[in-house]
Formats: sequence, structure tokens, C-alpha cells
Amino acid sequence: MICKYEKRKGKPITIIEGYTGADSDFKKLAKELKTRLSVGGSFKNDQIIIQGDYRDKIMDILKEKGFNVKRVGG
Repeated sequence: MICKYEKRKGKPITIIEGYTGADSDFKKLAKELKTRLSVGGSFKNDQIIIQGDYRDKIMDILKEKGFNVKRVGG
């Protein structure tokens, strides 16, 4: 999975993509990340979009769950 940082409309976001399992599992992961980080976000086009720059925290959570995560950009 890839964890990258972008700015859209001047605001920072973190994008997670590259998941190869079922969509429903990826949606559950998105919900869990948003809850654990207490931030907003969405799931669309096979990407989890989290508001804010939380790459380090998200990567720690995903590694805890056993995912192989690569940091892209910055």
C-alpha cells in the first residue's frame, strides 16, 4: 500500500491506495483510521482520503495490522 501527501485547495490530505483485497474491508479500514485519528475523510476511487497530514501515524497503524506500507513524497 502507498501512503502519500497532497494539498488540495490549499489544505493538506493524506491518501492511502494500493489495497488489493475486498472493497468492504478497505471501507472498514477507512472508518477505523478516521475514528482512531479523530479526523474527517472519505473513501472513493479505491483510495482512502484523510484530512490532514497524518502519514506517520497512519503508517504505524497499518504496520500494526500487518500491511506493507510505502511512504511516497516528502
